[in-house]
Amino acid sequence: MWKQFIGKLSWKSLKSGPGGGGGGGSPTAKSNSMSPRENGAFGKPPASPRSPSGAAGAEGRSREDAFIEKVTICCTVYDFTDRGKDSPEKERKRQVLMSLVDSIGAAEEPLTEAMMSACVRMFAVNLFRVFPPKVRSGSTASETEEDEPFFDPSWYHLQVVYELLLRFVTSPFVDPKVARKYVDSKFISKLLDLFDSDDPRERDCLKTVLHRIYGKFMGNRPFIRKAVSNIFYRFVSEADHHNGISELLEVFGSVISGFAKPLKEEHKLFLWKALIPLHKPKTVGVYLPQLTYCITQFIEKEPKLAGTVIRGLLKYWPVTNSQKEMMFLGELEEVLELIDMAEFQKCMVPLFRRIATCLNSSHFQVAERALFLWNNEHLFDMISQNRQVIVPIVYPALERNARLHWNQSVLNVTMNVRKMFFDMDERLLLSCQSNFQADEEKRAAAEERRRLTWEQLERNADPAFQPAKASPSAAPPRIPTVT
Repeated sequence: MWKQFIGKLSWKSLKSGPGGGGGGGSPTAKSNSMSPRENGAFGKPPASPRSPSGAAGAEGRSREDAFIEKVTICCTVYDFTDRGKDSPEKERKRQVLMSLVDSIGAAEEPLTEAMMSACVRMFAVNLFRVFPPKVRSGSTASETEEDEPFFDPSWYHLQVVYELLLRFVTSPFVDPKVARKYVDSKFISKLLDLFDSDDPRERDCLKTVLHRIYGKFMGNRPFIRKAVSNIFYRFVSEADHHNGISELLEVFGSVISGFAKPLKEEHKLFLWKALIPLHKPKTVGVYLPQLTYCITQFIEKEPKLAGTVIRGLLKYWPVTNSQKEMMFLGELEEVLELIDMAEFQKCMVPLFRRIATCLNSSHFQVAERALFLWNNEHLFDMISQNRQVIVPIVYPALERNARLHWNQSVLNVTMNVRKMFFDMDERLLLSCQSNFQADEEKRAAAEERRRLTWEQLERNADPAFQPAKASPSAAPPRIPTVT
């Protein structure tokens, strides 16, 4: 009996061993038979799976908080005049700014309103500042001279702030409808004030930023045009210097090229009241190429404006400044390239009176530049079609140059132009020559009468007066005949 009982126990132990058919020794069975303590019943409860919406919200909040925390760090402004002061903090701020540039550049989700507000506040804190008074070496400056460029010591950081601002404005994840609450009229006004910076690098960055703002925030376009017009008004009427006129004109060159046809009355007033008066300041040479480009863009949009531009040029034409006069002649030629016959006929009389005055200029470069206008084929064609009006105006100036001008180069070009008129219409030229001869004789007779009148007055005032004999050279010289 005991043997039978022991045999049964041995058979059961073999059956439950590693090679047996039971599942008690498998890892699965062991894990399923874990005690409540091992399963955490007496520790912390098992974590329940998080819902997808809750995870996304927490991730969004953490992204926004981290971004705003970085922006807040960058709102601290340091003194860059002392390079050794706060160097670790300055470098930390620059590294944070660069990380923000990368964050906006690599963004895959729209920026929240709080993030936009923090960014604009940081831009205002770092960029908007009062410039020191301008101390200039001389009381007067040349028309084409620029002052020595000034390089801002804080540009090491400002450059990254401007890059961040440009990324912010151009990012497709910045909704302009939301951002317009913060990129408002006040922000743009302060931004435009920065164009008077002495640092050319800052003005170049501002030029790009303003162009992008004008393109993205369409609701601010009328205000930008009005604000820039006011800058031009103050520069012409009140201030004697502004550093950013050429950059503003460069921005508006591309803006004007995008104007729709026909031009609005507001845009025509901008040309007449803001752009044309910019010819008045003595420093016009600094920004004349950009100004000429803007004006030619208007004429290409609406050719009738060419007459308006020429009348404006004649209004502000320099009288005693030869260098500025040469620049006006160059711009005048570009405008005349675009003018049509109807507008040309409206302004040709005052225009060629001014050109005739330039032909007799004692400054040989002015006279030579005016004579070179006849090399322009389009202008020469219009002159030939209106020669009955233009040649009588210009011919006396050509004859005075041929007789009296001191520069040989001017004399040679004058004779060439006179020959062109002779080939164009010989009868008209001979008629002008005879009229000029008669006018010179009348002028000489009037001068002689004036001299005799003054001698009579002096004789009556002083009985001891001895009149001077008239010089034989007082008679008008004989004018060479055109052959």
